[in-house]
Amino acid sequence: MAIPRRFLPSMSLLTAFEAAARHQSFTIAAQELAITQSAVSRQIRLLEEQIGCQLFVRDKQTVRLSEAGAAYAREIGEALRRIGTASLNLHANPHGGTLNLAILPTFGTRWLAPRLPRFFELHQGITVNLSTRLTAFDFESDPFDAAIHFGDRPWAGSEGVELMGEMVLPVGAPSFFNTHPVKSAADLVELPLLHLASRPDHWERWFSRHGTTVGRLRGMLFDQFATAAQAAGSGLGLALLPTFLIAADLDRGDLVPALNAPMESPERYFLVWPAGRGQHGPLAHFREWIVDEAQALGR
Repeated sequence: MAIPRRFLPSMSLLTAFEAAARHQSFTIAAQELAITQSAVSRQIRLLEEQIGCQLFVRDKQTVRLSEAGAAYAREIGEALRRIGTASLNLHANPHGGTLNLAILPTFGTRWLAPRLPRFFELHQGITVNLSTRLTAFDFESDPFDAAIHFGDRPWAGSEGVELMGEMVLPVGAPSFFNTHPVKSAADLVELPLLHLASRPDHWERWFSRHGTTVGRLRGMLFDQFATAAQAAGSGLGLALLPTFLIAADLDRGDLVPALNAPMESPERYFLVWPAGRGQHGPLAHFREWIVDEAQALGR
């Protein structure tokens, strides 16, 4: 259904309002837009008349957003940013399209990024923009076409395809084991353990999987695999990390297993996207490619 014209203000009215709202000043907005202060004031007055709501409170020589104006400014600011991003993406890549992808930081840098050249060889017209997100988010408020998600299923309001599982292994620096000999899972209980905020109970699961009963475990807390791996490699303690993300560290000997005692994580990696958007061209190509890459990892 088409939106009535009176609820679709012109871009000049909206940009004047957004600048004035951001600066809380008609004068500074006028300087930014290279127009006069009276022109800004007139455009905002026209916008208020068009939508039937007072957006600014005028008080002598100052202005401030009304409560309704502040709410409107948040919505309009985000809408203009999305329009700008879409226009920039189209300008940069007018033929192949753009995929805006939210990634888990270490998965993105250690697994996805080294493989992306193969994707670009197959799809030379497509641009992939990467941004990190550690947790699930609302596709309605974050302008992403898809995301890499780790969990037991795609999150609400999205569709998805499973990519892979993971095996985790307790690892540390070679020097750590010179002073902390380990022969069984029980030996790890009293050692400094490094924890991931996104998986607060993984150590407890690992101990249970290997027949060791533990109480509440304490230790340093990290929000990303990369920093936990760096801390473990520096001798600060043992980290429980996915083997496919630390393969290079293990090959170099920067990290070594405390025990040959892996555990399969119950969660899986997914590619997820907004419901109904699965046929977006760049996403469809990327989905087909990344599923093949993930399957090749398991072979």
